[in-house]
Amino acid sequence: MKYFKLILICAFLVVSNSYAQTKIMTFNIRYSTPNDGENYWELRKDEIIELLEYYNPDFIGIQEAMPSQLNFIAKNLDAYNYIGHGRDGLNTGSEGIPIFYNRTKYELVEEKVFWLSETPEKVSRGWDAALNRIVVHGVFRNIITNQTIDIVNTHFDHKGEISRLKSAELLIDYLRKNNLTDKRIVLMGDFNCLPTESPIKLLESELKSSYRIKGFPVYGPFGTFNGFDTIETVTKKIDYIFTKNITIKKYRCIDDRRKNNLYLSDHFPIMIEI
Repeated sequence: MKYFKLILICAFLVVSNSYAQTKIMTFNIRYSTPNDGENYWELRKDEIIELLEYYNPDFIGIQEAMPSQLNFIAKNLDAYNYIGHGRDGLNTGSEGIPIFYNRTKYELVEEKVFWLSETPEKVSRGWDAALNRIVVHGVFRNIITNQTIDIVNTHFDHKGEISRLKSAELLIDYLRKNNLTDKRIVLMGDFNCLPTESPIKLLESELKSSYRIKGFPVYGPFGTFNGFDTIETVTKKIDYIFTKNITIKKYRCIDDRRKNNLYLSDHFPIMIEI
């Protein structure tokens, strides 16, 4: 009887520990266009699913997901649900930045989509941006521990320098006005900015860049944008995971390759364990 109770206690501790640890990934998957030739989405998509299943993140913030890509990922990741819609509005068939979450471990409490613009509550293009840009924010509750975590995913404009700075300002203002700076929060995405640029410096005034935090393993290349170039060293870092009120255990920039030695996307995914 005592032996049986010991087994139950050990099993409970193992399960509790697995639910207390959370893996979070950001991944710009590159939108689907035949112009990419040998890097075309249709040639990469199965191996991207393999990567996601192998690393098994609890949250995946995806950027550049066209509806067909979103549907494919959702169909092939059985344990996940997602939130978010396209940057041109609900049911517009536009590019999105969904947040996938492991529904066996987390339940959705609240979700919100807003635009990086002067009018964030409606479909709009901000400042000098080339495209509409959005933010997807979800509040999730751990089914076992009952702890909540705020996950925020975004994609800053690739051309608008003013837009990128104003987007950082808007995000900081959003976090403060909604009292999120006192909560466990993760902000991730493709920010189209180098670490030395003003938008990143501004975000770091309120949040912590996960790769900068010392005291835990940091693995993989510094750069995240590879442009599908498998020859040159990747040094350009434009993808980030920022956190607040969270203890990070590991950081990894994943530079895995396809079976033909090409990259899975023109960006490397990055993942933290908390």
